[in-house]
Amino acid sequence: MKQIRKLTAVLSFAMLGFVGQAVAQGAPDYGLPVNERAAQLLVDGALAEAKKNNWNVAIAVVDTHGTLRQFVIRDGTQLGSVEVAKKKARAAALFRRPTKAFQDALAGGNSAITALPGAFPIEGGVPVVVDGKIVGAVGVSGVTSQQDAQIAQAGIDHLLSQSKN
Repeated sequence: MKQIRKLTAVLSFAMLGFVGQAVAQGAPDYGLPVNERAAQLLVDGALAEAKKNNWNVAIAVVDTHGTLRQFVIRDGTQLGSVEVAKKKARAAALFRRPTKAFQDALAGGNSAITALPGAFPIEGGVPVVVDGKIVGAVGVSGVTSQQDAQIAQAGIDHLLSQSKN
């Protein structure tokens, strides 16, 4: 019985290593973490998109370590969206890819993705890439996952447009 448990544990760790490697493959390196000004610009751009569409959402911005830097929740947003937005942002930063990648892997039959600690397989978490480096991530929750991702991307687009000025 002990040998079966040991073998199961070894296989589980091997599977997690394989999945983790596949997820991180080709992802950009980390840069300096998002600062206060950049985090505010990300929220401003995302919030403008949410308001434009009259979408009640929670918006979370994290740095490269997944630490919350900015957060806003629109009035009328379901309370469950608060933690979901944070989890989406954190997963996108820590795994260096949009949470849609996890959603797609799961939809494609890769259920091992659910064993990765911190992976969140719902679209709406998007890494923030500046000069080819990940500086943080934006996570949004409250409407459809595609709309959440649209809002997150609007925040990133706003940051990048302000960086050029």
